Amino acid sequence: MAYDKFEVLTSTAYPLPIENVDTDQIIPARFLKATERKGFGDNFFRDWRYDSEGNPIADFPLNDAKYAGSKILVGGKNFGSGSSREHAAWSVYDFGLRCVISSFFADIFRNNCLNVGVLPVQVSAIFAQKLFDAIDADPKAEIKVDLPNQTVTLVSTGESESFDINGYKKGNMLNGFDDIDYLQSMKEDVAAFAETRPF
Repeated sequence: MAYDKFEVLTSTAYPLPIENVDTDQIIPARFLKATERKGFGDNFFRDWRYDSEGNPIADFPLNDAKYAGSKILVGGKNFGSGSSREHAAWSVYDFGLRCVISSFFADIFRNNCLNVGVLPVQVSAIFAQKLFDAIDADPKAEIKVDLPNQTVTLVSTGESESFDINGYKKGNMLNGFDDIDYLQSMKEDVAAFAETRPF
């Protein structure tokens, strides 16, 4: 399923300075029955966003009005650990986030994000703390994520750090492709190549 192209994103951010956030917290197992990518945003961090009666927990960052509309989440170290459920990445995207920044990601979660249009940006622990401090000082602090140049910048200070990304996945993100879209984009080339081959 195609998604919006990702080139340069400048946005405020939700801060979640909690280490070892696992996929069962990102999307609890009881919500994994659906097979389409829609509707998971409502249950993104369900057990942290709502109490046992289903009421929003006001001081949880994702419910806090001062961060509303942010397209970036800055998480603690080892974000997305635990099970390999792809639904966790679906819920990130469906909630409205296009980028998660952390000082370390679980590999499977990182790859699942890249498959659905969410950019996982791994930075140093020092830079991650600078982002947390900036957001704490000003909830409207903006972060600029530049995928073509592979940099993330704290807009208020200009401090920047580079990040790594697989070249194939980078190309897909820039074009808004998942793996199937990528293959479909090559149909004409494949057909032209086939014409040159004897049968």
